[in-house]
Amino acid sequence: MNKKITVESLTKKMLQEAVNRNTYWSNGLAPLTKSKAQWLLTNPRIEEDDYCCLIAKEGKKMISFIYMIPDFLNINDDTYKKVYWMILWWVDSNYKKTVLGTYAFFEALRLVDNKIIIKSYAEHIKDFYEKQPFTVITSRLRYTLFFSIDTPMLIGRFKFLKPFYFVLNTLDYLVASVISKINYNKLKRRTKNLVYDYINELDEGLWAFIKPLCKNDFILKSKEYINWQIDSKQFTQLAVQRKQQYTFLGTGNSPNIYLHNLKIIKDKKIIGFISYVVNHNEFNIKYFIVEKEENYDLCVDALIENFIKKKSKFIFSDDAKLVENIKKRFLTIFTYKVLKKGLAHDSLNLEKANLLNRDGHFY
Repeated sequence: MNKKITVESLTKKMLQEAVNRNTYWSNGLAPLTKSKAQWLLTNPRIEEDDYCCLIAKEGKKMISFIYMIPDFLNINDDTYKKVYWMILWWVDSNYKKTVLGTYAFFEALRLVDNKIIIKSYAEHIKDFYEKQPFTVITSRLRYTLFFSIDTPMLIGRFKFLKPFYFVLNTLDYLVASVISKINYNKLKRRTKNLVYDYINELDEGLWAFIKPLCKNDFILKSKEYINWQIDSKQFTQLAVQRKQQYTFLGTGNSPNIYLHNLKIIKDKKIIGFISYVVNHNEFNIKYFIVEKEENYDLCVDALIENFIKKKSKFIFSDDAKLVENIKKRFLTIFTYKVLKKGLAHDSLNLEKANLLNRDGHFY
């Protein structure tokens, strides 16, 4: 390897020092936003000596980054096994044909004693994982439900349409407006008597509602853990984006990124809980929990009402039941779906798992 390349492995303690000194956020490409780093440090499951980041540099330039989040597998009766989600494995395009990416990957495994879980991975590295000691623990479809033609995404896939941007954007606005009107007319009577209680964190009443519905989750849930997961401080609003002095991998800073959490209340009783992130046109669902089947449609109506009011254009979720309900009862343009596989290192001795949308959801 090039002698100019250095590799930094960061524990929680070391990441805290980096945040305090503003080590990675003064200029250039940062591994993650500062708000995401600060949020990671408040994870109730990360200890001082837990490794969470691996950064490779050539001089001062970052050329590879691996991001890991400690978590607890739900074994039974509130017992758990500690694991680490590998959230991101990134290599600079100039180094993708070198051994750097592979070296960083195996170094990250070594740092956490191979206790790695991967919720999904890009198709182009499928062959790599098939040769490694990892087991497929789940296969599921990831859905993107479109309620408009979404001009930026359309042009991103079909470059020849770029000269027609303004025409397509006008058409997109008209189509989205008509679909929103139709869908709102479908739900407005049904949601008339519902109350939405928007919150920043769970209270005891909401936790009492959620706890039994999460007892069999793949990842152990607690009130403290969910409050961390849905903490809006992980995002930073940018009023003038071009003035920010650094760029970053992943999500975290945006002129239009919001996290909303709400209780759905009917006749003064909680019937559902929703947590979602709005990022520009995207509506990304973190939690969708309903206690009784008889209230499922009502809670979907509440979700779609929030979607319409936020003027989002597409919904992103791994929840097949929820997506099928929306497709059946509301008007959409089209649905994009892709098969995603979850992996666990063989040393964890995991076979099959019911990996839910909310498990490992750190968007």
